Amino acid sequence: VARSKSLEKAVEDYLDKIAKDEPALWDKQKAWEDALDMVGRQKQSQDVRTAFDVVFEKRNEAQKRLVFAAFIEQDKSVKEHRKAITAIKKNAPKIVTSMVVRDLEKPRTTHRLTQGDFTRPAEPVVAGVPAALSKPVSGKADRMDLARWLVDPANPLTARVTVNRLWQEHFGRGLVETDNDFGTQGSLPTHPELLDWLATEFVREGWSLKAVHRRIVTSATYRQSSRVRPELRIKDPDNRLLARQSRLRLDAELVRDAALSSSGLLNLKIGGPSVFPPQPDGVMNLGQMRREWTTSKDSDRYRRGMYTYFWRATPHPLFTLFDAPDGTRACTRRLRSNTPLQALTLLNDEAFVECANALASRLVEKPGSDDDRLALAFRRCLSRSPSPRERDRLRSLLKQQRGDGSDESAAWKTLARVLLNLDEFITRE
Repeated sequence: VARSKSLEKAVEDYLDKIAKDEPALWDKQKAWEDALDMVGRQKQSQDVRTAFDVVFEKRNEAQKRLVFAAFIEQDKSVKEHRKAITAIKKNAPKIVTSMVVRDLEKPRTTHRLTQGDFTRPAEPVVAGVPAALSKPVSGKADRMDLARWLVDPANPLTARVTVNRLWQEHFGRGLVETDNDFGTQGSLPTHPELLDWLATEFVREGWSLKAVHRRIVTSATYRQSSRVRPELRIKDPDNRLLARQSRLRLDAELVRDAALSSSGLLNLKIGGPSVFPPQPDGVMNLGQMRREWTTSKDSDRYRRGMYTYFWRATPHPLFTLFDAPDGTRACTRRLRSNTPLQALTLLNDEAFVECANALASRLVEKPGSDDDRLALAFRRCLSRSPSPRERDRLRSLLKQQRGDGSDESAAWKTLARVLLNLDEFITRE
């Protein structure tokens, strides 16, 4: 903000200087203003049009400056000054804008339309709430009133839906399985008292999402093992009673993040413009419009998946392959598929091969025995130590690679690709 104000001040100072040093510019401005037709005047900002309505001699300093700035910006005879101002503004930060709506000072009259025909207006109607629902909070029945009504403690639905979706993110299925339908056609909650308690605690703690996440992930239910015990196959085959944790494959954006993190390549920078990580050639030619995909360089290449540029017609193949929403409609719950193409991508895709190579380089650089390096690889990829059986199998793989004439680096690259392709690597146990 301070930088933006300093640039505005620099432009104002430049305009004041040329207005003082070149008096002839005022005559040019008046000629430019007189030459504007009705269309040209309408193209000006509201403040400039207001200044036009005041005779030049009676304009205040602010009005004179507004019109003078518009003249410098638009008239062809002062191109050198426009270039100078452009040079001043070139370092100005980009201002992010968004579409907004606001109420009219005097609301328009709305009528009931006879048989829906807009040419046959009937009696006037006003905004309101169906009698079957609670009364408006303020009695005004506008958008602000709707927002307050949605989060009113007397309306439990918003809190219930929210905590149910948070629960769904952590367990793969909500306490109400039909997460987008809490009506009479939806599923009944498996744990209604738990749902109500989480909702009331959510409201009591000031609608803090962090507090709900913390409460869920520190619970004994969440921290259970996902191992299916024999007795549960009969008593709770679908795990609706939450006798164990659920195995969940990582979301599409997180699959590559996990590989980047394990290999040490992940760029943890927060915010900024979208990036273009590697993807197969020809993807951008599959939509109706052909677009160019220039792969990001340096550390931007390794930013988190959430910063990947997304075109709905030609999304990044990794997102499509691992069931990311297509961006054309709202998605409240992601489905999870399991296909051979996913394993082939983890093994052969350029981005994952790059991660495997980086991980292998770290392992080769580590001093010590093969077992020490295997332990490091498991900690980085699976957050645990290898079992004796796993260690023996990977030793055999290294021995085979070395016996085939591969150098030390190539042998560890093969092992790294194996670890990054494990089901355990992309699955939360």
